[in-house]
Amino acid sequence: MKNLRYYLLALLSVFTLGACDDYLDINNNPDSPDATVPPCSLRLRGILANFGSCYEFGGFRGMFYTQNLAKTAGSASSDYLIKWDPTNASSSYPNQGWFVYCANNIPYLIDKAEETGAYHYIGAGKVILAWGFMTMVDVYGEVPFTEALSSITNPKFDSGKDVYYGCMNLLDEALAEFEKTQEPTAELLSAGDIWNDGNVQTWIKLIHGLKARWMLKLSKKDIFDPEGILTELEQAPQSNAESTIMRYENSNDPNTSGNLYGSLFGNFTNTSSRLTKWYISLMDNTFTGGSGVEDPRIDLMVPSGEFCIDGKIQMRRAVGIDIASDIYLQGGPVTFDIYEHPDGKHNYWRAVGNTTDPNRWGDSIYVPIYSDCLSWILGMEGDLTDDRYVAYHYNGMKGLTDQEKAQTIQVISTGVFQMRADAPSYYLAYPEMCFIKAEVLYRLGRKDEALRAYKDGIRAHMELMNEKLATYDQSIFGKQVIPEEAISDFLNSAAVAQTAGELKMSHIMQQKFLACSFLLENWNDMRRFNYGATDPEFGVVYPDFKRPGNYDAESAMNFLGNDDPQNLRYWPRRLEQPSYESQYNTTHWLASNPEASELTIVSYPVWWDCTTAEEGIYFNYTIE
Repeated sequence: MKNLRYYLLALLSVFTLGACDDYLDINNNPDSPDATVPPCSLRLRGILANFGSCYEFGGFRGMFYTQNLAKTAGSASSDYLIKWDPTNASSSYPNQGWFVYCANNIPYLIDKAEETGAYHYIGAGKVILAWGFMTMVDVYGEVPFTEALSSITNPKFDSGKDVYYGCMNLLDEALAEFEKTQEPTAELLSAGDIWNDGNVQTWIKLIHGLKARWMLKLSKKDIFDPEGILTELEQAPQSNAESTIMRYENSNDPNTSGNLYGSLFGNFTNTSSRLTKWYISLMDNTFTGGSGVEDPRIDLMVPSGEFCIDGKIQMRRAVGIDIASDIYLQGGPVTFDIYEHPDGKHNYWRAVGNTTDPNRWGDSIYVPIYSDCLSWILGMEGDLTDDRYVAYHYNGMKGLTDQEKAQTIQVISTGVFQMRADAPSYYLAYPEMCFIKAEVLYRLGRKDEALRAYKDGIRAHMELMNEKLATYDQSIFGKQVIPEEAISDFLNSAAVAQTAGELKMSHIMQQKFLACSFLLENWNDMRRFNYGATDPEFGVVYPDFKRPGNYDAESAMNFLGNDDPQNLRYWPRRLEQPSYESQYNTTHWLASNPEASELTIVSYPVWWDCTTAEEGIYFNYTIE
């Protein structure tokens, strides 16, 4: 960054993120192992696998605010996020996933790696330390950092600004470790690296990609450095093959430790989850000003169900729930059971409990995103070889004859690409790098180059999806690869800007939203552009984006404090701190933010989410 120093070098170099006392190093008994026994490879595998508990769960919370996903009526803590009426229970898991399941293992990994000269493991550990703490800043704003992971039971909070620069410094330290040659006594990184197969160059590209991503978050500040971002992008992933991806398996094999399937699948592929109208409109291009040209990804990323219409069994694509409407206030959308319409020609999903309200019978258009584990389905009757194409898993009908099957809805949902049990999680992928480049070039007025990067990002995402899609049975609807002809036709269509003069920031960010579906980065971007408000430089970047229709006036004042869409605090900016901070670390929690104990903390911007001039309004305090 221009004229910036990572001035928190001392904070992290001293490494108060220490692990354990020296006396634990003696008298270790391998038959009764303690925390120092696991080798670097075993420790790193667990850290990388559990990293999703903070990063992906941060994205899960954010995607309710960004309206990727909705649900039928529910009372779970996350359901309240859909109507922007958060409960404290909905804020706990990103924090818990980071500190409990991931971060506490990293100092032990680094200690073990230092003993054996396994410098690349040290580098990996510092990358994850940086990434996890930066995720905490994105989600909560302030977080224990310099006293975290130490023997201090009530650690102080550090400001988002200090944590940001501390994390940038950790990436520099990690880069230095990856540039070293490991000692002969060290384990090969490939023994524990379940992300990049021990490829040091891919880790180095990951570091530069994270720097570019995090520097972009400063777009509101006068220290924003677009040229510095472009420099980082030159050393970040240059192709899909250089992306960092968490790959999962379609299995819940009881002989393994934990589940092998993805976090999105494990948490949201149930009968109550639905996509939103706003999200689907990005793919069928029906948003205000859209071209109406369908994206070739639509039947992969939007589920279809099999319905009997006019006596014929056919697929019908889901319609998204209009979050901005009053549907939740009218008793919908409902979950379902099979209902035969009185005309004898149509089948609908109807509400569980035999709802008789005809206004709700039509909720069958909101096809659930459900996808199931192959290993579970194989235990059912018959030769079932795909992940979720059996409706009678829910209505209890098994062992049907061929004639009965022909008369029964067989496919409840084709599922959603990103939600499958074996769906890859694109933690830092080449398409995102293309869209970052496109945004930065656009800001610099280099719109011809921005147009190329924008189109490169669209193509790269489709081709990245194809890598996974090619592993499926190509006869299954919703799983086929995207043909090259379809990719080329779309790139040359009215749905895509064709000239530098036509290109808008909204084009770039809408396509980036699709490529980063269900990731935390979408929430970060929406906050940077103030959701559906009019950006003073770029206009409305996310057309048609509105508050939920069931967001009541009382909640608006309690949580956001105003009713002006142009106001920064009209929109949610963070999660409140989890209850175990407020209850067991009360003094430091109260000192962490002027509104720490207020409901309005939800609309309080995190440090990078306000202009430099606004810092005086929001951050004119000292965290001790």
